[in-house]
Amino acid sequence: MDEIEWWEFENSSELAEQAAGDIGFVIERAIEAHGGARIAIPGEDAPQELFAALLKSRSIDWARVTLIPTDDRLVPLDDQSSAYRRIEGMFGSTGATIVSLVDEAMLNDVREAGRLADARLSLLNWPLDLACLGVGEDGHTAGMLAGPDLDAALSGPRERRAVGVRPQGGEPRITLTAAALSSARAVMLVLDGPEKRQVLEQAIKDGPLSSTPVGRVLAAIESPVDIFWSAS
Repeated sequence: MDEIEWWEFENSSELAEQAAGDIGFVIERAIEAHGGARIAIPGEDAPQELFAALLKSRSIDWARVTLIPTDDRLVPLDDQSSAYRRIEGMFGSTGATIVSLVDEAMLNDVREAGRLADARLSLLNWPLDLACLGVGEDGHTAGMLAGPDLDAALSGPRERRAVGVRPQGGEPRITLTAAALSSARAVMLVLDGPEKRQVLEQAIKDGPLSSTPVGRVLAAIESPVDIFWSAS
């Protein structure tokens, strides 16, 4: 990990405004550099205030932006819990390309669903211009939750960009891999509250030996990391 910079805010509204400005800058810079921007944004617990602030920008050429959920539940695309549905609901009218990780023909086969998501993502130009990540109180990020497939998401082949996972006690889902996220040109973490901050600080301290997915992902990142944290 090259360098980490913390940005601290009193509340989520202030965080959203600043983070949206930074995302807008990354998008504009990517479009200038190679004609388009590829951004991975949180699927689970999507930061609605951040997305709303981002949509206020009048300078973004959304037609040149590709949005990818960092993870999604293996459910129909019109399901209430679908990350694709939430992102489409927010950004669908902008003209941005929104990539689904879920193939509705494979809802009952998590491994094949992951393979098909990986094949779909391989058609895009890589690496990502930005990976925007959330952090759970258990230290997970994207869909990298404890379960039998966690190691495949964290330590699988570097060319693998998505896998199907079966979290313990949770619904099957598709997640971007640590390799796909850590290769991004820029990485942003968005979180709130003292509990998540404590978990993240320990994960950074432990580095590649961290017991948490977010620690393992961060340890593999070679680009600068910006952490946006609000007290509430």
